Amino acid sequence: MSTSAASLRLAPVTPDNFAAVCALSVRPDQEHLVSSVVKSLAEAYVHGETAWPRAIVDGDEVVGFVMAFLDIAWDPAKDPHDIRSGLWRLNISAAHQSKGYGRFAVTAVTAELRRRGASHAYVTWHPGPGTPEPFYLSLGFRPTGEQSDGETVAVLDLANL
Repeated sequence: MSTSAASLRLAPVTPDNFAAVCALSVRPDQEHLVSSVVKSLAEAYVHGETAWPRAIVDGDEVVGFVMAFLDIAWDPAKDPHDIRSGLWRLNISAAHQSKGYGRFAVTAVTAELRRRGASHAYVTWHPGPGTPEPFYLSLGFRPTGEQSDGETVAVLDLANL
């Protein structure tokens, strides 16, 4: 990372950083793997308290965007204990990839989920070339065997962190 870890943080998306957050773009070969930040912010708006969008900021520079979902898949008719929270989106600017920002964001999100009482964190990814699967597996996520809209579902046990 380019500056000290003390300057690295997740910040709410505000009028002051909105343009920088919306300007983020991943590498062209990754565009089919993740939705744009603008779409993510629109989804955060319509999902209200379920979404937790944050800018990834290093010093004064926005280097990425992460959005968590909080209890989005909870369906008391199915299983009242199947409360799922986790990573909904992770976009690291093409210029800032492979610098540890994604790892920082996932760690920060899982810490927030634990703070809110979650015991597991979920994530999904598109299979195929360029998939973020190796990244998520390196962080301890394990496929559940489920699919969601053609994406692999994986879970991380937060109790073991």
